[in-house]
Amino acid sequence: MKLSDLTKGSTVLLGVIVAGYVSTTYVDHRFAAPLKPANAPAPTSSPTPTNGPAPSACVDADGRWMNWPWPNVPTLSPKCK
Repeated sequence: MKLSDLTKGSTVLLGVIVAGYVSTTYVDHRFAAPLKPANAPAPTSSPTPTNGPAPSACVDADGRWMNWPWPNVPTLSPKCK
């Protein structure tokens, strides 16, 4: 192996690592839920507990997803009632 081959390979590897880090921080800033500040006041009233289960993801009659906030879509989800 020549020194130039080692330099090219190291440069490509470093570029891939930097690109992965930059894209990860972009995704974290763009899509992650914002954190609650440490000095934020506590809520004044407690939320009421729900007795029923959370609504599940389903496909509407026109093909839209209901109750599914993420961009990925589960396969074989049921039709909405």
